[in-house]
Amino acid sequence: MMRSPLGVRIIDRVCCKCFNKDTWYRGYVLLLTFLCYCCYHLSRKPVSVVKTVFHQNCSALPDYNSSDPTACDWAPFNHPNYQELEGSLDYAYLFAYAVGMFFAGHIAERVDLRLFLSLGMMLSGITTALFGMGRLWNIHLLSYYLAVQIFGGLAQSSGWPAVVTCVGNWFGKGHRGLVFGVWNSHTSIGNILGSLIAGVWVSTNWGLSFIVPGLIILAMGLVVFLLLPTDPKEVGCSPPDHHGQHIVDHRTHGETGYEDVSTHQVVPVVGEEIAPLMTDSDEDVEERKRPPREAEAISFFGALRIPGVVEFSLCLFFSKLVAYTFLYWLPSYIKYVAHYDATQSADLSTMFDVGGIAGGIAAGVVSDYSGKSASTCAVMLAFSAPMMFIYQTYGNVSLRVNIVLLLMTGFLVNGPYALITTAVSADLGTHKSLKENSKALATVTAIIDGTGSMGAALGPLLTGLISGPSNNWNHVFYMLIAADIISMLLLMRVVFRELCCRQT
Repeated sequence: MMRSPLGVRIIDRVCCKCFNKDTWYRGYVLLLTFLCYCCYHLSRKPVSVVKTVFHQNCSALPDYNSSDPTACDWAPFNHPNYQELEGSLDYAYLFAYAVGMFFAGHIAERVDLRLFLSLGMMLSGITTALFGMGRLWNIHLLSYYLAVQIFGGLAQSSGWPAVVTCVGNWFGKGHRGLVFGVWNSHTSIGNILGSLIAGVWVSTNWGLSFIVPGLIILAMGLVVFLLLPTDPKEVGCSPPDHHGQHIVDHRTHGETGYEDVSTHQVVPVVGEEIAPLMTDSDEDVEERKRPPREAEAISFFGALRIPGVVEFSLCLFFSKLVAYTFLYWLPSYIKYVAHYDATQSADLSTMFDVGGIAGGIAAGVVSDYSGKSASTCAVMLAFSAPMMFIYQTYGNVSLRVNIVLLLMTGFLVNGPYALITTAVSADLGTHKSLKENSKALATVTAIIDGTGSMGAALGPLLTGLISGPSNNWNHVFYMLIAADIISMLLLMRVVFRELCCRQT
């Protein structure tokens, strides 16, 4: 058995005596990884909030008496091309994140997953705090902020392959869409908390808008190091089934195997691995005599050959382009069209994430019920394109209308993005073509989300270039609608395959 973390050994003695061990640890891991990735997104959000005070209308501020119209701005963002410079910050971070993601998956499958995740969180906390220290140290060099964003993106790329692999190790295929749909609300909740925390100091000392989230994720990294079991084998729990069979652990009842409930056959345990279901064939007898082989990590091109990986990766490129444009530019857009202050704009932007929570859960439930994840994504993408046009046209009518339309837009935009990055990635990473090789999950997750992160890097950069000094937000929304439609079209081959399989 793998050795469990120190904190887990203490919890095992105190808590697990009163509960079913498998149920307790699955709930525990789900909660801990939820909080873990909440912290990742909590530390990413401040830059979108603080952008609103890097360059502002100084003459409209109370008690402003300077003749310099840029005196209240923060150099180097006090120039007319400030939106391009702010867009470059997003691009530097997201491009580094996307590049790091492709390597993170390979590394995560070859090292201790808990150490990899905790180190990534601590480095993410340091880089987030360093951005805020630029305010306290009075740094006005664009190169400093770009460097911090690049290192921050590389550090944050450790998170997603690691947490999805960890949860995938603990949960089987049965209700994966629902489980991941609820669990993936960490993305939106982290964004909401990040907006609220950053909004507290954005108008007074924006450096603290980064330092406080940085300290939070750094502390959470230490918690993960001490308390996260990344695999059921570390704590003696039964492994999940990844291909639809329900498996029951019989070792606690004095037996030496697992039962497949669908056939009522007992599967013997060889060491800590589950052997195949027994038959009377000579081949199976010989196979059972052989020692279990350690699964080898899959190659990059081997992962690309898994059916659906390429289609979902390209779909996520455009879907995440849309989602991350809202993530990084929505407070600025609200401030411009609705004329709220920085704190109010940050608070109102959280409605998009609230809608995203419901969208991710709904997408997971529908995917579980129908068995058609690609069709679920395509339908939501088809409705999100006109929804973005409606929000852009009528969002500034009133506060109430803005809130309702933001909720609906977040529901439709974040639903497909959440489903692809969680349940779909986990399903493909444990695809039947891999023949029980569980070491493909991190690589598949990294390929899908890494490709999506390339789009996430491109969207905010194009937004800064397209909107420009004249704040031409109409063209930005046209770009987002076009990206959404392309995302839907890229899934059509998988959708047709799902529908044809259903008919046959």
